Amino acid sequence: MVLLKKNIAANFVGKFWGALMSVVFVPVYIKFLGIEAYGLVGFYTSLSVLFSLFDMVLSTTINREMAGLSALPNKEQEMLDTVRTFEVLYWFIGIIIGIIVIALSPYIANFWIKTKGLPVNIVQQSVIIMGLIIAIQWPTNLYVGALRGLQMQVPLNIITVSIATLRGIGAVLILRLVSPTIQAFFIWQILISAAGTLLNLKFLWGYLPKTKIKPNFHWGLIIQKWRFATEMTGIYLTGIILMQLDKIIISKTMPLEMLGYYSLAGVVASTLSYISGPIQTALFPRFTQLISSGDEVHLNSLYHKSCQLISVLILPVAFIIILFSSEIITLWTQDRLIANKISLLVSTLIIGTALSGLLNLPGTLQLASGWTKLALYTNVVSVIILGPMVYYMITKYGLIGAAFCWVILNSGYFFIGIPIMHTRLLKREKWRWYFIDIGIPLVSSLFITAIWRVFTPPNLSIHLVLLFLFFALSSTFTAAVLVTPYTRTWITSRVLRQWHNFLNKEKLKISTA
Repeated sequence: MVLLKKNIAANFVGKFWGALMSVVFVPVYIKFLGIEAYGLVGFYTSLSVLFSLFDMVLSTTINREMAGLSALPNKEQEMLDTVRTFEVLYWFIGIIIGIIVIALSPYIANFWIKTKGLPVNIVQQSVIIMGLIIAIQWPTNLYVGALRGLQMQVPLNIITVSIATLRGIGAVLILRLVSPTIQAFFIWQILISAAGTLLNLKFLWGYLPKTKIKPNFHWGLIIQKWRFATEMTGIYLTGIILMQLDKIIISKTMPLEMLGYYSLAGVVASTLSYISGPIQTALFPRFTQLISSGDEVHLNSLYHKSCQLISVLILPVAFIIILFSSEIITLWTQDRLIANKISLLVSTLIIGTALSGLLNLPGTLQLASGWTKLALYTNVVSVIILGPMVYYMITKYGLIGAAFCWVILNSGYFFIGIPIMHTRLLKREKWRWYFIDIGIPLVSSLFITAIWRVFTPPNLSIHLVLLFLFFALSSTFTAAVLVTPYTRTWITSRVLRQWHNFLNKEKLKISTA
């Protein structure tokens, strides 16, 4: 449990810092590059996510393999062979993806991306550099997955924080001191991606056990995992399609400037994923252990505790952003025009992202149990239904239509997927999840935030807006903590323990006096 808490804390630091570095420099990027060129950054993000299919499948597999092998005796050589086998596969896939992107760059620049003032040759050069970045960065995901499986999440996050800091600050310095161009921005991404890959490579191989026999590549290790990998491939493929379909259609049907605004709104909405991600990463191996040992009592307890913790952390932040989106974006970008354009878009995307965050742990429980079919079938049905809907909503209502589809998707998982899951896993815990883990903190967070929204005066100065937001978030978070059983009990026990320690110290002082 101590290791679990350390890993969660380290993951939070890494995720928080990564989110901070991703968000804080965006206004600077836009200032130097312009919103149209920044749209290429959004396109690169979508491209990376689309190609991350194989990474998600393989990194999940290597994570599970490293966790299992490290817990067994005399598995040192198999561990080394497994890492080498997946390493060769990762580098091969990365190079192939890079070649594909570079080969398609003329088509993407001339026929796919629509620009107004950005020359086509600059777009093509940027896409070529994107292909190189993906190829170089690709193996990093292998090393990260293996280190997570080995429970080395504290040093892993030290590397992550260092690279994120260099990535953000370095990009600003490059744009300011060297060249304020999108090509210079992406070239810096190549250099920092190469540094991150090498750091993780050296750390992983330095931590792995040493044997007399050199690590070898074995096709059999990959073939053994084909069934799990195939089902995970289906889950991630359909999931990526669902997550990126809106951006792909926007990039094809609307000007690049609109993709820039949508990407900017997506940056704000994605901040919630940095809250649930660290907990999910740390809990996945623990869920697997409890399921394997048949310990449903502790599994049930840990599941509800972690779901309540996710609710307490996500919902106050979500409602603050939803109801104060205009003020937050203005503070962030220092541009009221941008805030007016994307505030409603951000609020809508946040609703869907909050639902997605609340669903992360139920999804983790399914994967830990080896039940992949529910997620696969649900995603397939969602693609069939939402595919045409996304296209219609975007062409009919524009960016807000795309955001609304994200809400519809996650609402379906929330109200349909959860009841189906509880017919097989933790069968009698469905209503406790809905009412205790989610419902109570949701209602309290919405109520407190709405009060602050109603009584917030208009036209406040920057300092007063920050003050109001601080008190609104603090009071909303406090309310969510107090009404949620696990967090309330945990806080109470901590306070009582500190009070008990204080009394003992005072008694000791009196007795020694």
